[in-house]
Amino acid sequence: MDFEKNVIRTVTYRLIPALILLYVVAYIDRGAVGFAHLHMGADVGIGDAAYGFGAGLFFIGYFMFEVPSNLLLAKFGARKWFTRILLTWGLITMAMALTQGPKSFYALRFLLGVAEAGFFPGILYLITQWFPVRHRGKIMGMFVLSQPIAMVIAGPLSGALLGMDGMANMHGWQWLFIAVGLPAVLLALPTYLYLPDDIKTANWLTTEQKSWLQNELVKDESEYEQTRHANPLHALKDKRVLLLALYYLPVTLSIYGLNLWLPTIIKQFGGGSDLRVGFLSSIPYLFGVVGLLIIPRSTDRLNDRYGHLGFLYAVGAFAMFLSAWLTSPVLQLVALSAVAFCLFSTTAVFWTLPGRFLTGSSAAAGIALINSVGNLGGYLGPYGIGLLKEYTGHMAAGLYFLSVVMVFGLILTYFVYAKFEKKKSEKTTVSEQAY
Repeated sequence: MDFEKNVIRTVTYRLIPALILLYVVAYIDRGAVGFAHLHMGADVGIGDAAYGFGAGLFFIGYFMFEVPSNLLLAKFGARKWFTRILLTWGLITMAMALTQGPKSFYALRFLLGVAEAGFFPGILYLITQWFPVRHRGKIMGMFVLSQPIAMVIAGPLSGALLGMDGMANMHGWQWLFIAVGLPAVLLALPTYLYLPDDIKTANWLTTEQKSWLQNELVKDESEYEQTRHANPLHALKDKRVLLLALYYLPVTLSIYGLNLWLPTIIKQFGGGSDLRVGFLSSIPYLFGVVGLLIIPRSTDRLNDRYGHLGFLYAVGAFAMFLSAWLTSPVLQLVALSAVAFCLFSTTAVFWTLPGRFLTGSSAAAGIALINSVGNLGGYLGPYGIGLLKEYTGHMAAGLYFLSVVMVFGLILTYFVYAKFEKKKSEKTTVSEQAY
């Protein structure tokens, strides 16, 4: 047991902080457009519906190129492919400062999605290649911490950068895009030099540790009846993959709908400076961090995924409803904090599911498809809220819409449980009776 703890601890310390850093940079990049919208719309003529459409186009590019990107990652290795992703997305984000109107905004958002495609599912695939199933709940929780941590940083940082309006004859939102894109470019070379491609090339593990880790991953294939398709593209036709893709859609739709509109929601609380809006926008994400420190560890300890997911969807849907129904800014912020607690925890728990039945390049293809279909919610959420806000004149309609979406996620929890765990439980019972 001490040997196992030492191996997992070594791998965790060597990989997870670096991956968290990279994804913090990516997530700050994603959230920046929500803050830029506070002023960019008026400066270059982008309305609420156009903003929602353009913000969502990122995920269309992501959707179209995610599976090919993850398969190329499996072929070329993480360090080379992540280096390419960092360079291209960083440069395109900086180019967002050149936005002149809706058309250039649409084009750059789409290209940004193409550039970053495969990064998040690539990291998830990497985790399945390094950690046995029984450790993945905690590891996923640690990694997904990067999302709310990024948004905690993004709020005050974006507010401060927007305050640079007029410096060097540039708008504050232009400074914002340059500042959040530059770290990705600067981290490209360190990423290439630091990340190992696989267990065999990790010179910080002993031969015995490498052998043990590889054997544990092989045992998981047998114990969890994991599938390794001869052609990894066959994973795209696996009904379990398609069901999980649908199941992931409500959480991405809700989380990106909230992320990209939260600064606008906070602004409507009563105005205030951009810096004040930035700090207030950070509060819900602090509760997201708390959720990720509690819920994934609880799922590992109790060996329960679906009970936790059902609870999170139910509470999240109710809290989202309250955030629209309540009129007190303080109570609205409390409700939004509960929503963030549930959404980020749901993300971490969900991503322990695909690796329970897929492995190897099949996992790369399957995870990419699940994430790409799920991330269509990143298009539907912001765009849907933008349309509803423009039609009704109020943000409440968009929040009610997200509440219904999370109820749909709650309903799907039963069907996913019946497909994955109920049948497995019945099969085990039949085997025991036969014995």
